[in-house]
Amino acid sequence: MGAVSKTIFEILVLSEKVLKESGIGRPRREAEELIADVLGKRRLDLYLAYDRPLDEGELEGIRKALRRRKEGEPTPYIAGKVEFAGVEITISKAVLIPRPETEILVEEIAKTLENRLLEGKVLWDMCTGSGCIGIALKKRFPELRVVLSDCSAEALEVAQANAKLNGVEVAFRYGDLFVPFKGEQCDFFVANPPYVSEEEYLGLSPEVRDFEPKTALVGGATGVEFYERIAASLEDYLSPRGCGWMEIGGKQGERVSAIFKKAGW
Repeated sequence: MGAVSKTIFEILVLSEKVLKESGIGRPRREAEELIADVLGKRRLDLYLAYDRPLDEGELEGIRKALRRRKEGEPTPYIAGKVEFAGVEITISKAVLIPRPETEILVEEIAKTLENRLLEGKVLWDMCTGSGCIGIALKKRFPELRVVLSDCSAEALEVAQANAKLNGVEVAFRYGDLFVPFKGEQCDFFVANPPYVSEEEYLGLSPEVRDFEPKTALVGGATGVEFYERIAASLEDYLSPRGCGWMEIGGKQGERVSAIFKKAGW
């Protein structure tokens, strides 16, 4: 008789043990997410089919995913996608993994947009990376014209794929900050620029430092260089009654505020 195949639940228990012994935080949740991705299921659906035997192809897929996770590679890169603010976003190592705090930023922007007439209005999502912010907003406010820009051609390719995946029509610009927008203005401006300092970068967790793109993380020696450049130029590009939002580091509030006040904002 052939060997009896292990069930989803048995492999889940073994996977949790492997990840825990490797020092991975939240090993149960991580194991669920890895297995669910390999099987093409939602995480909670694993428990509806917990006694289903797995075939060799499925087991090998789980083994490969576990090896990558044990080596420190973040689960979203292994899966190649994340759920973000109501849309699915594919990712590669050319872009940062969308964070929950960025979803909070999207929700704050949405609160403002809900109370505005958006027909004919333009939103720029600068330093767009995967395109997660602009695409989530376009999905929610289809009448808004959205332009995604980045200085990384590889990142823009990911953003273009995500726009297609989510069925939204947005425009794309390649270039550094305001360079591709010369002579234009927007009604709404959002940016999630690199804001980690060179010193802070050395202290980041290996999962971030070793796998996510440094150019999307490090803003410069102090970490606020991009905000200085944005503050110096934004007045020329934002319409008189326009609004802008930016993501900043947890301890950068006072410093970024001072930069914009000095620039006349």
